[in-house]
Amino acid sequence: MALTLYERVGHEGRRPSPFSWRVRYALRHKGVAADYVAVRFADVEIIRRLSGQDMVPVLVDGDRAIHDSWRIALHLEDRFADRPTLFGGDRARGMARFISNWSDTVLAPLLRRVIYADFIWCLHADDRAYFRQSRERDLGMTFEEACADPAAGLIRFHQAMVPLEHTLEEQLFIGGAGPTYADYAVFSVLQWARLGSPRDVIEHGSAVHGWRLRMIALFDGLADAFPAYPGQPK
Repeated sequence: MALTLYERVGHEGRRPSPFSWRVRYALRHKGVAADYVAVRFADVEIIRRLSGQDMVPVLVDGDRAIHDSWRIALHLEDRFADRPTLFGGDRARGMARFISNWSDTVLAPLLRRVIYADFIWCLHADDRAYFRQSRERDLGMTFEEACADPAAGLIRFHQAMVPLEHTLEEQLFIGGAGPTYADYAVFSVLQWARLGSPRDVIEHGSAVHGWRLRMIALFDGLADAFPAYPGQPK
């Protein structure tokens, strides 16, 4: 039975959501095909009817609709247990969960203070007002105020990345010799910045930079399947 992934679409077909990228990589890791349906923020009623909540990605598998990228990963791991493991075993699930949470609660908030003023332009034009209103409410300030000192924001981000840099100095992937869901969780945040801002947030020549290149090359260059930052309209 075919799987269908509902995911956010941006300006000119871009895929701006880091959470959708995790699922795209997980599907390719498992070697499982899926149909993809692009939805905008305005399509919230479609998502509510499917899953009873407002957020994407949502994976539909037969009569089941699974939302939240972590829950989708667990579903894929159990549903396709005969395919390559996403985590590296049951014990490794807990470590992957920690790294996924670290990506969401440490790395992503730091990057918001670097890229948000640029990122809004890779969204669909009709979604930008809603995104700005809702996210600026969460920030307590405008995007421009939040990103007023991107150099300082990058310093804080690089400091948070030090454990990852040291890890990747010793091994090719977070998962060791090969990528696992932990790699996809962290890479998805960097992909979000890579596609949503003209500013490169990774230091060239670093171990993280080399790892990012390896992640981009995975699955026939999956990370380059959609356009990058479009440039701010005049």
